[in-house]
Amino acid sequence: MTDNEILICGAGIAGPALAYWLREGGFTVTIVERAPAPRPGGQTVDLRGAGRTVIERMGLMERAREQSVDQRGLALVDAAGRVTAALPADSFGGEGIVSEIEILRGDLARLLYEASLPDTEYLFDDTITAMEQGADGVTVTFERAAPRRFGMVVGADGPHSVVRALAFGPEREFVRPLGLYTAWFTATDDLDLDGWYMMHNAPPGLVASARPGRLPGEIKAGLSFRSAPLAYDRRDIAAQHELLARRFAHVGWEAPRLLRAMRTAPDFFLDSMGQVRLDGWSRGRVALLGDAGYCATPLTGLGTSLALVGAYVLAGELTTAGGDHRTALRRYDEVMRPYVDQAQRLPPGGASGYAPTSRLGIRLRDLSMRQMTRRPMRNVLAAQFAKAGNIELPAYGWGSQLPERLQEFGV
Repeated sequence: MTDNEILICGAGIAGPALAYWLREGGFTVTIVERAPAPRPGGQTVDLRGAGRTVIERMGLMERAREQSVDQRGLALVDAAGRVTAALPADSFGGEGIVSEIEILRGDLARLLYEASLPDTEYLFDDTITAMEQGADGVTVTFERAAPRRFGMVVGADGPHSVVRALAFGPEREFVRPLGLYTAWFTATDDLDLDGWYMMHNAPPGLVASARPGRLPGEIKAGLSFRSAPLAYDRRDIAAQHELLARRFAHVGWEAPRLLRAMRTAPDFFLDSMGQVRLDGWSRGRVALLGDAGYCATPLTGLGTSLALVGAYVLAGELTTAGGDHRTALRRYDEVMRPYVDQAQRLPPGGASGYAPTSRLGIRLRDLSMRQMTRRPMRNVLAAQFAKAGNIELPAYGWGSQLPERLQEFGV
């Protein structure tokens, strides 16, 4: 083991992006991932602002555009399916609620995974169970693989981070719930969306949504509801189905059809929305990245940008510091903290703006959306969307080797 060997937990967006840049800096990288392979599918994520710049510096923008999802924008609909407000994708220069470049999370993760090859070692179907830090490294115990020692460990394993729990403490100390739960899943149906991301609200704080997927006949659906903290078994999918069926039993629009599709969806996932907030993103030789350290929630539309920018900055500072983790992690915090603080400020209305609890609240939210492209609302929203680019990315002096790497794999 040397300081040059780094373990990353999580093969979603942040982990492979960090691996790519670390390899550019000459580090030896291993990624451990609970899933048996890169996770496919998922909902769409935005490539905007500084996150888009990172993808461009990786030489991946052309491929990202090829795999992007064609969406006309966001349309709010009533129980009968009538549009009550709409915001086209080209609003705010393509940086609005639905951005110009939207790509399925699984497609972006696969793109980053391929970019990290062949030099990154992957341990799929495994996870970390214990870590012991010493003066010169971290001894890591895995669920399946034999224990190993690394110069540093990075948790890029989401808001329910195992690494954060082991090195920093229990989740309840760092996650601030928003009182929202959301189920995401893929449906194959003949629902006519006409290219729009459609969203229907109903009291008390219920949201049913559907947007086009990348493949013909594929729909990316969501069911959200306001609630105090719930205790439920994450492994009992049938019980989660029943929970949603009860909540949405009397909701109009296409909610009944989405509930039927939910029961057979292969990628159904229910989780609470919450922001992750810490005073510092490192403890000795352990650091946090992306949602594990500073989840902003999907309400901000900035989670992907935070993950990509965080990976770029963390790798860049480690490279610049010659592997001196103390200096690098201090600089990582200094560069990222203002960007993260801005990104975590929720848009106007916050959870109430997304899921109003009353019919009056829904009407007022629809009215505000119809005013979004006019002053003064336009200025308020433009400032919110501009946060994605409110960081000057350092030029760490890397030369991208991506084209040569992809050619080796026939990509």
